[in-house]
Amino acid sequence: MAVSDVHIPRARLTAGEARVGRARLYVVAGAALGCLGILLLSRGFNFYFDEWDFILAAPAWSWFSFLQPHNEHPAMIPHVVYAVLLNTAGLRTYVPYMATALLLHGVNVVLVFELVRRRSGDVVGIGAAALLVLLGAAWENLLWAFQLMFLGSVTCGLLGMLFLERPRSAASMAAVSAVVALSIMFSGIGLFFLIAAAVHLAVISERRRDLVWLAPVALVLLVWYFTLGRTGTPVNPPASAANILRLPAYVTWGIGEAAAALVGLGGWWGPPALVLGAAALAWTWRSRRPDPFALSVLAALFVFYVVTGSSRAQFGYEQSASGRYVYEGAVFWLLLLGDAARALPWRGTWRPALVACVFLACFNSGALLFEFAAAKTAQMQREAADLQALDAARGDPCLGSNVSADPLVMPQVDSPSLYYRAVDAFGDPAPAGPVTDQADYARARTNLDRAGCR
Repeated sequence: MAVSDVHIPRARLTAGEARVGRARLYVVAGAALGCLGILLLSRGFNFYFDEWDFILAAPAWSWFSFLQPHNEHPAMIPHVVYAVLLNTAGLRTYVPYMATALLLHGVNVVLVFELVRRRSGDVVGIGAAALLVLLGAAWENLLWAFQLMFLGSVTCGLLGMLFLERPRSAASMAAVSAVVALSIMFSGIGLFFLIAAAVHLAVISERRRDLVWLAPVALVLLVWYFTLGRTGTPVNPPASAANILRLPAYVTWGIGEAAAALVGLGGWWGPPALVLGAAALAWTWRSRRPDPFALSVLAALFVFYVVTGSSRAQFGYEQSASGRYVYEGAVFWLLLLGDAARALPWRGTWRPALVACVFLACFNSGALLFEFAAAKTAQMQREAADLQALDAARGDPCLGSNVSADPLVMPQVDSPSLYYRAVDAFGDPAPAGPVTDQADYARARTNLDRAGCR
């Protein structure tokens, strides 16, 4: 008999047992409104940092370009997305690029809800979705369209987890294999969902033979890595053996910051959040052993920071708290903590108290996201002046051949000829109208001059 058909005395009702009518509809509507709000916050943004690598190279892309890595990441699908958008929307507006990234984020919110709801009920699922939708500490993924790389990997990875929850069949395993492959084709974040799927199958004795479905994905990834994957831009400074010694601090800090991010906190709130999160899991698993799903998510969370730290710990342990990494860690935490949250009381004053806690956490995250959006808006105003300077310098006899208008904001744009080639192909991203930041404009014009010309 379904839980909803059983009479549960009010005094014993828990969050996992409570039901909410049309819960999925509320989550979809909330995700859509949240993403629309972020899109409005980013309406004045423009192309930024790594996006310029794609844009400057795009006019000369061949089919081989789509197989090449971006830095150390597979980027087949992001190449396709940018190829489509550049040849349709062009460079004159950033809105379609942000809308694509936010669409993926909105789907992630719904998928987290679905995964948590199946295990912990409507109320906990709604709470998990609410904590993710305006995750301010993950601002890089939410305010930069290029992070559709990571967002898309999470989307496909979560779909794989959903397919693993289906009854075992050749069709379901084929679906798992396909979406995990797509997750990796978005970015290297897909590797950790491959690990999650492998652990999930490995701990169930009767499903271990299904690991064969993941073997082709792993094999193709290895072949790609050893033939093309190491040809991307090297990390500067490069990783070294010393990273092994830095790993404990990097991993611990990153996992703690991801937990603290769920309530809009960071910095030294990370270690206490890690302790509280670990205690909640230990308390839950003491009375109920972790199932394959929980073990797979725990493995993915840990390996994510270990692998990232192996190549990035030279930047310092605090780098593990970057917004682009917090997002993935927070998703894994939400999937894990749902097990603990379902045992929370859902009666009397507990109900408004828990709702208030989730609301305050969401409000705190939203305020943090707004702060980051305001800071990036100011940065985009500086870039707007740089782009206007590039327009004004075109045809100037003093224009240098290997100069950057702004090495801090646009370091990738260090060849005006490549920039003008992209503008001719896809449109001009410089804002129309008068220059509003005269100081940055003047500095950019000076930077673009050939040495000793004036």
